[in-house]
Amino acid sequence: MEEYEFGSRLVSPEMNQGEGEEISLRPKTLEEYVGQEKVKENLRIYLEAAKRRGEPMDHILLYGPPGLGKTTLAGIVAQEMGVQIRITSGPAIEKPGDLAALLTNLQEGDVLFIDEIHRLSRQVEEVLYPALEDYALDIMIGKGPSAQSIRINLPRFTLIGATTRAGQITGPLRDRFGVLLKLELYSPQELSGIILRSANILGQPCTEEGALELAKCSRGTPRVANRMLKRVRDFAAVLADGNIDKETAKLALKRMDIDDLGLDEMDRSMLRAIIEMYGGGPVGLDTLAAALGEEAVTLEDVCEPYLMQMGFLTRTPRGRCATRLAWTHLGLELPKELDAANGQQSLFD
Repeated sequence: MEEYEFGSRLVSPEMNQGEGEEISLRPKTLEEYVGQEKVKENLRIYLEAAKRRGEPMDHILLYGPPGLGKTTLAGIVAQEMGVQIRITSGPAIEKPGDLAALLTNLQEGDVLFIDEIHRLSRQVEEVLYPALEDYALDIMIGKGPSAQSIRINLPRFTLIGATTRAGQITGPLRDRFGVLLKLELYSPQELSGIILRSANILGQPCTEEGALELAKCSRGTPRVANRMLKRVRDFAAVLADGNIDKETAKLALKRMDIDDLGLDEMDRSMLRAIIEMYGGGPVGLDTLAAALGEEAVTLEDVCEPYLMQMGFLTRTPRGRCATRLAWTHLGLELPKELDAANGQQSLFD
């Protein structure tokens, strides 16, 4: 069975290949950045204090679900500090020599952004510790009795790490970040503002009602909202007058099989399988994956997080269960024996 590509779904918060146009939609300053008000206010203070002291910004750890703007914030930090940014990812730094090459090429005050920093190998992490604390690299040259340790001084730099799984970052690495910022899911009103801004950049006419209709289906994620906008403008250009209004947005979403809460056909298939084939659950993940013809990891990492946030799915020691909200959303009649405990409130209520 082919492995499912997470980014191939329109509503996936992961970055799709070839999604380069989205880079032009990224805000460049804190004023342009929509949402995350608490993070913005604190970050604005940290940046201003660092500039007044004439020092580089302290090391920053950004964590939260994918698609919320962690890479964008890293670029904004570099822009506000007036320095260059180097972007890489944890899996790309395979050995200590790769990290040493990155660090020695930085200039004073530069920003090094490491995405998926929780996936750094332990050997690379050990080399990173003195670089973060002392701005120095300890490198071993040679082997055996003739091996020597050489310390290379580095320019003062700012490391910005981003992760979707903060719990997988080791304690020693987490403790070396001076600033920890958690990004939260966006409200439909905030996403509506992002869609209107992006539509303006793309030269796409869009009404506030149309933007809000798309925002409600964007799973609280700006990346999904921008991707949705770019697909809906195609429908607006071909099937309508080119303007994205409420009716055009609804038409496009219906054609793409995305309902008013952002669930696509894969999400609904998972819920229907639990309800119709297993009486609402509980059902084991592997059994559910076999019934749907999908990989278990696909259901666990791609479908479950949003379904649980919306209150449609619960995990129990015996397996997955569909909640009352799931039955209602799919338009199915609740069975009388459904236990009152098998319910969960939506995160977005």
